[in-house]
Amino acid sequence: MSEIVTPPAGNATDAIHYLYSINTALRTALAPGELLWPLSMPPILPRDRSQVPIAKAGPEKEKYFQEWLKRHSISEGTPSGAHINLSINPGLVKVVFESFPDRFKDEVATRNYLYQIITQGFVRYRWLLTYLFGASPIAEQNFFENGATPLKHPVRCIRQSRQYGFGTKFSGDYSSIDSYVETILAAVESGELLAPSEFHGPVRFKGAADLKTMAKEGVEYIELRVLDLDPTSQIGIRTGTLRFICLLAGYFIMNTALAPKEVPGVMKRADEMNETVALEDPTKPSTFAATAKAFIRHLRIFVNELQAGPEYLEIIDDLEYKVDHPKTTLSGQLVERMKDGSLVDYALHQARKHQDGAMLALRPFRGFEENGGRLSADELASQLFGGTWKTEEA
Repeated sequence: MSEIVTPPAGNATDAIHYLYSINTALRTALAPGELLWPLSMPPILPRDRSQVPIAKAGPEKEKYFQEWLKRHSISEGTPSGAHINLSINPGLVKVVFESFPDRFKDEVATRNYLYQIITQGFVRYRWLLTYLFGASPIAEQNFFENGATPLKHPVRCIRQSRQYGFGTKFSGDYSSIDSYVETILAAVESGELLAPSEFHGPVRFKGAADLKTMAKEGVEYIELRVLDLDPTSQIGIRTGTLRFICLLAGYFIMNTALAPKEVPGVMKRADEMNETVALEDPTKPSTFAATAKAFIRHLRIFVNELQAGPEYLEIIDDLEYKVDHPKTTLSGQLVERMKDGSLVDYALHQARKHQDGAMLALRPFRGFEENGGRLSADELASQLFGGTWKTEEA
């Protein structure tokens, strides 16, 4: 399984262009006949799990993988997705801190609070992202251990289902940064988690290398982990999707945050709503369609108040249409592409199309050619991205 990591970029378009460039370089470096699987759910797995190779990632990682496999099936580790790292502009943190001097003791506390309310917003409306961007309606042969799928019909998103999805079922505490850290550390201490990295919640706070000091040193960014790969895109995610995520982050900052006493109940309800949406028939209206439309109306007002631009209004129009017409969502489209209960033919068609497109690149290794490819991250960014990238928080 390949993993592509992009350095920070100042906006959604730059981030997408960077991902596109690295993706092209990766594709053109594949051996003849190799393809990148475009779906979040894996292709047909061997019935004999011993035939599935474990990644060679160094002794420490391999030891972790072996311990992980004692608790989980190989299938649980195979779904993949697009992770988005979001950071807050330091200038915004400074403005908020100076505007509320009696509320925050320093800029670290201000930054932690802003990341906290953004994260609570994403967890609260995770179900909507699952509806709009879920793209794992079925599992291929041998994914489930007993060989037979327990699902009676295609769903919106197996990967985001607590019952059938990725890895550990441990739930984090998003009430505060302190609660988040304490809950994870307690789970590691009790043996419920092997390590903090085994926490696979919808959002992760990221900062200090040592989780214990995160609250004191401050959250540096959040990692959003709720998006399936978009097989219609060569890079697994569309520019409009990333812009929508950024729009949501701004909306969560600018609107009234949950009161501390409300958070546990709202987060619990959000998990229940997400599970319902994830396991719905993707060709039918969602149980929460009316709630989705009401929220999207609020987003439209927000976009108009900010005069954010027609590109954001177009995104809102598109998402509202998807709520009214569920067959136009990613999961709805994939159901139409199924053949004999499988998406293998469609996935291979998309994989070949994406590969063919990359092979037409005139300079597929642009940015990797200098100094034999031995460039620093900043030098590579300059070569690939023409200087529009940023190495600081954006």
